[in-house]
Amino acid sequence: MTTTADNAIAGIEDQQKNTGRNSLETDSQVRKMVCLDVDGTLVNHDGHMSDAVREAAQAVVDSGHEVVVSTGRSLNATLPIIELIGLTKGYAVCSNGGVTLRIDTGLENGYEVIDRVTFEPGPALRALRTKLPTAKFALEDDEGKFLSTERFQDASFGVEAVGVDFETMLEASAVRVVVFSTENTPEEFKEAIDNAGLHGVAYSVGWTAWLDIAANGVTKASALETLRRKLKVDPARTVAMGDGRNDIEMLDWAARGVAMGQAPEEVIAVAHEVTGTVDEDGAAPILRSLLA
Repeated sequence: MTTTADNAIAGIEDQQKNTGRNSLETDSQVRKMVCLDVDGTLVNHDGHMSDAVREAAQAVVDSGHEVVVSTGRSLNATLPIIELIGLTKGYAVCSNGGVTLRIDTGLENGYEVIDRVTFEPGPALRALRTKLPTAKFALEDDEGKFLSTERFQDASFGVEAVGVDFETMLEASAVRVVVFSTENTPEEFKEAIDNAGLHGVAYSVGWTAWLDIAANGVTKASALETLRRKLKVDPARTVAMGDGRNDIEMLDWAARGVAMGQAPEEVIAVAHEVTGTVDEDGAAPILRSLLA
């Protein structure tokens, strides 16, 4: 199902949720919804998941808690993480809330897209091109394909981007827009974004000169709240863990929001607790605490 920015929080159609796991699966008083960022949380900045984190995540999945991978990565870049943690039935939120998957290894592809939120990127792209004329742009379209300028490729896309001119990109229907500059410091980049006067979209600035844009009102938290209502999980039983500025809304939304030790100050400020850094396997003790 594809929705537009005008009805970004539209309900996801009912799906059966009997996953065949243990009794936690049907006990809303015990079962938690555990929402996990990927890069900087489950995997380090080289894309490696340690044995300690992988084993802890698999144990939480096996325990029957509702584990939801929640990432800025696009669909195809998220699937290997789903496989690594042993999630065979459940859900994932990709593209910073723009795409929601139902995971079921019984399906032909092992998953289905149950929600995809699109927006018209033209106004934001024009405003950013004015302030960042040398930046690289990439766009995830409404079919999951990537278009890019300047031969821009990134592992988070999950597919090889097709090179297009800027005018072609303006006419596409977007789920996610990425802007990256190699010629600006993070401070210069953020100032340019602030001065661009973006309206009608949601956006977050990354660790470097990197910007993610989604439809207005669409964040990891907005997609997760739709899933929480669908799964009938008590808000008090929600847990989220992340490290980036695109995790701020998610950590604030969760009853237990955990920031990774290397997270920026503004991320730590909204979290309820802070764990170790990703290089210290900080996700592992938090995941193990859910098994008690």
